[in-house]
Amino acid sequence: MCGFAGFFNTSNLTDHARILECMGLELFNRGPDSFGIWFNSDDRIGLVHRRLAIVDLSAAGHQPMTSDSGRYIISYNGEIYNHQELRDELESIRQYNWRGHSDTETLLAAIEQWGLKITLQKATGMFGIALWDTLNKELYLARDRFGEKPVYYGLHKDAFIFASQLNAFRAYPDFKPEINRDSITLLLRHNYIPAPYSIYSDIHKLLPATILKLDSNNNISLETYWSAKDIMSNASSTETDLPVGKQVEALENTLKKAVALQMSADVPLGAFLSGGVDSSLIVSLMQAQSNKPVKTFSIGFDDPRFNEAVFAKEVAKHLGTEHTELYLTAEDALEVIPKLAEIYDEPFSDSSQIPTFLVSKIARQYVTVSLSGDAGDELFCGYNRYLMTSKVWKRLSVLPVFLRSFLANVFTFVPVNVWNLFGKLLPSRLQLSNLGDKLHKAAAVLACRDVEQLYLGLVSHWQNPEQVVLGSKEPLTVLTDPKRKANFSDPILQMMAQDTLSYLTDDILVKVDRAAMAVSLETRVPFLDHSVLEHAWRLSLDLKLRDGKTKWCLREILYKYVPKDLIERPKMGFAVPLDAWLRGPLKVWADNLLAAERLRQEGFFDAELIDRMWQEHKSGKRNWQYQLWDILMFQSWYEKYHK
Repeated sequence: MCGFAGFFNTSNLTDHARILECMGLELFNRGPDSFGIWFNSDDRIGLVHRRLAIVDLSAAGHQPMTSDSGRYIISYNGEIYNHQELRDELESIRQYNWRGHSDTETLLAAIEQWGLKITLQKATGMFGIALWDTLNKELYLARDRFGEKPVYYGLHKDAFIFASQLNAFRAYPDFKPEINRDSITLLLRHNYIPAPYSIYSDIHKLLPATILKLDSNNNISLETYWSAKDIMSNASSTETDLPVGKQVEALENTLKKAVALQMSADVPLGAFLSGGVDSSLIVSLMQAQSNKPVKTFSIGFDDPRFNEAVFAKEVAKHLGTEHTELYLTAEDALEVIPKLAEIYDEPFSDSSQIPTFLVSKIARQYVTVSLSGDAGDELFCGYNRYLMTSKVWKRLSVLPVFLRSFLANVFTFVPVNVWNLFGKLLPSRLQLSNLGDKLHKAAAVLACRDVEQLYLGLVSHWQNPEQVVLGSKEPLTVLTDPKRKANFSDPILQMMAQDTLSYLTDDILVKVDRAAMAVSLETRVPFLDHSVLEHAWRLSLDLKLRDGKTKWCLREILYKYVPKDLIERPKMGFAVPLDAWLRGPLKVWADNLLAAERLRQEGFFDAELIDRMWQEHKSGKRNWQYQLWDILMFQSWYEKYHK
């Protein structure tokens, strides 16, 4: 894994090498093994690369790299898993005198032979690419199909700047961007800022599976070379006559091939293991294809509500992996939190960012590459909300909207603490913890017009972020833009598609990439081999959700390797006891960032509203952990970079 940055069409800079070096230093953790810069004064184009050597550790893999003909120069972050297959195909066309066996050299040769678009369509991998065409004087940026690797870009004064992370932009002279208040509304709704937006008004994220072309006049054109939306829409109507057992077997073969491809590395390799279905299946398929114990890593908590480490340990013991586990405390979280703004380089508030960083940190002590089970939930119907939303909507939709609105008003008219008191008076078998919180949350979705609005409400932290962020207007996203969102008649398929297009790319993959890169660890996601997505969406929903069991087909494969009783338990997710931490060891830190006078002076948020919520949370009257964490992560980021 690596990091790159650069600029094009700059006219007022003199010390280009020093600037490129400074931009590269900001990406040091993405590539600590080597460093390279390339600059052409005639074309005013510069590239810098930081390398984390994974395949071909020799100098033959050094970047920026020039193609054999000299036409193309590339600075590239990622891995092309099928690059040997591409080499074989290239060699069937003509003879090559390869300098080494890096996938970067393969990529350049393929681009010379087939062009960039066709090469990316042939490639299986994850990547961010900056490519300079010396013949046509054009710059290309490209991103992998799902957005595993980041690419940021934007115009700043006279220059076009690009990089793997925003940190590199800050090393460019006089970089003084404007904070985008509209993007803050997206952070509050989703706990992330979805592409193509960034926290800055004039800086954008390249969308997945997209090629950007920039000419010498700063004219930008965008082209997609693959579409997850189209694949899902077309494949979902495919039926098969194969018996269920044969379909499961075919899926297992597809997954085995994807895992085998991603186990290729010239450095030590392991896997994250939570003990859930997805990570256990990936580790099982790894161990089945390895001649030595796979190194596995997990973390746990003393709080049993969040601790899956005991289950991961049992799975590891059964599979015979070389297992390492770490138990986290609030003190561990305190140590990480000051680093989060730098790690994520723009506000990001999925609180599982903390354990993700810590498990990456422990894994990096033993390996340089770690596979994960991410994306299994989106592709194989794993989230409980899919089933819950579908069931809830079937019941809600039979009630007239006016009646649902009336019930919502009743729920919110009665204060939360009164509902909580009433809940304690109910018979023990009917009692619910935090009844008031639950009823007030239910009120937010009762009056929904359709299942899409219900789904948006359930995945939103703040229901009306424009009312919280001063002077803002919430932009359209994949979930709200009719031109970008998927459309399926089945509500569960609709939610799976929307999560794949947004939550997976902009939350899960960002969280893992930044956390792992902060400790120079490469992460790989076998479920995101595009052949797996294509296969998954050819399967009927009945093979993913059956008899109330999510990810049914994955479970059927997994139980060939791991006993059922080690896996069958309620889903926990990668959560932390954030509510208790904010009332305890994180209280002083949060008090400082959420001080009402400070919020008023900075002028981004409704200070009175947030202060009231913070006081309610500290007292235990309400649980506002997720909403407050959104604000805290912005405040922490703002303090680091703009105060």
